[in-house]
Amino acid sequence: MNHWLILPILVPALIAPLIALAMRYDIVLARVFSVASSVLLLVLSVILLVLAGDGDILTYSLGNWAAPFGIVLVLDRLSAMLLVLTAVLGLLVLLYSLNGWDKRGRHFHPIFQFQLMGINGAFLTGDFFNLFVFFEVLLIASYGLMVHGGGAERVKAGVQYVIVNLVGSSVFLIAVGLIYSVTGTLNMADLASRVAEVPPADQALLRTGALLLLLVFAIKAALVPVQFWLPGTYANAAAPVAALFAIMTKVGAYSIIRMYTLAFGDKAGDLAWLAAPWLLPAALVTLVLGMLGVLASRALAQMVSFAVIGSMGTLLVAVSLFTPGAMSAALFYLLHSTLAAAALFLIVGLIAERRADRVDAIVVAPRFAQMGLLASLFFLGAIAITGMPPLSGFVGKLLILDNARHSIAAVWVWSAILITSLIAIVGFARAGSTVFWKSGSVEGMLRVRRLMPSALPLVAVGFLMAGTVMLTVFAGPLTQYMDETAMQIFTPSLYIEAVLGPGWRE
Repeated sequence: MNHWLILPILVPALIAPLIALAMRYDIVLARVFSVASSVLLLVLSVILLVLAGDGDILTYSLGNWAAPFGIVLVLDRLSAMLLVLTAVLGLLVLLYSLNGWDKRGRHFHPIFQFQLMGINGAFLTGDFFNLFVFFEVLLIASYGLMVHGGGAERVKAGVQYVIVNLVGSSVFLIAVGLIYSVTGTLNMADLASRVAEVPPADQALLRTGALLLLLVFAIKAALVPVQFWLPGTYANAAAPVAALFAIMTKVGAYSIIRMYTLAFGDKAGDLAWLAAPWLLPAALVTLVLGMLGVLASRALAQMVSFAVIGSMGTLLVAVSLFTPGAMSAALFYLLHSTLAAAALFLIVGLIAERRADRVDAIVVAPRFAQMGLLASLFFLGAIAITGMPPLSGFVGKLLILDNARHSIAAVWVWSAILITSLIAIVGFARAGSTVFWKSGSVEGMLRVRRLMPSALPLVAVGFLMAGTVMLTVFAGPLTQYMDETAMQIFTPSLYIEAVLGPGWRE
């Protein structure tokens, strides 16, 4: 049993109440502890990545209760990679918020730490009931972050977000109840070992529970037909919150990958690859609708929000093929899309702060401070998110297209990705030319009263954009890591043996 596994959950769980109780009136001290916690999480996640790098799957049994009866945390290559991604994103978003945004409401830093706790817990948990628990931690913390700073539109979007996710939570409990009634377990590894043994008379209940779970994960991943909550939520959230939320949809994607390769993979008998017939068409429609939304958007934050939906469609198209090669491509694209979307949300936040009453509307307006620098950053972000060469979006989409060549849906996948990429390019070009090029010819200069002089926001954006560049530069070693991760995902016996022990019965 490896005790390192509990720390990514334990550290923010301890720091959050400490900040809330002892530092609520001292913003400087709260910032110091919040940043220190985020740096520590990054160090811990890198250590765990190294521990998982040799292919071993590590477990931690809370209370020393053996699985499947006790709560177990599981670390493999996939969860370790996502822990590092969360830690990097969380630290950079936190640095951005230190320009004064964290002072616009109360309890930002403890809520932020609870958010990181929920995300890390979702990636590490080894049973579905505790996945539900961490989903609820995510929901409560994300609502607090969503309404931070106030505003009628923000509160309205936050209420819609909570209602949709509460409905999802109710469906989650129903699905978990159905699965437990048939299999007698909610431990992921134990469930994977029992699915094939379910009698034919009970398979309909199990199938229903599994498909209801797919619906819940689709809500988290903003997959059609339950994607409608995302544009309003992300577009109305403050820039650092929307940037952190870029990892939230990946929790849904991770849950789909984990559930439908481990428990309902090729060893599931009649229920093998249960999600595939539903996931591929939904992902293709999500991709198309997302990129059409980019073209039709009237504000920059709304446009990036629709780009997130489109990128989730691209990611889940690759996942839905359920082959090791396509999964490897999906994981590479997951890293890219998270960094690119977060960077663009932060860039849009910087633009909105400098455009006075025009904020992020895609309209012609007078020039504003640092217009040339922000135009360059927006241009790089647009290249990344649309998948144009030479940044990592192009590499990710190329990998997906290459691994879809032998699929029966190859024509649909290639057509959707190529056409929507062109649509996204047109949408971002329209927005950029309006906000920067056409506005550059307007006389006068917009001046704002509350422009924070801190360089930390630009540093955060710079590191995120540098991340997309590094993904491109080190695409070779990263692709090899993704290949090994995909092979581990498609060998569920390794996961089951690590959790249940070598004596488990296949």
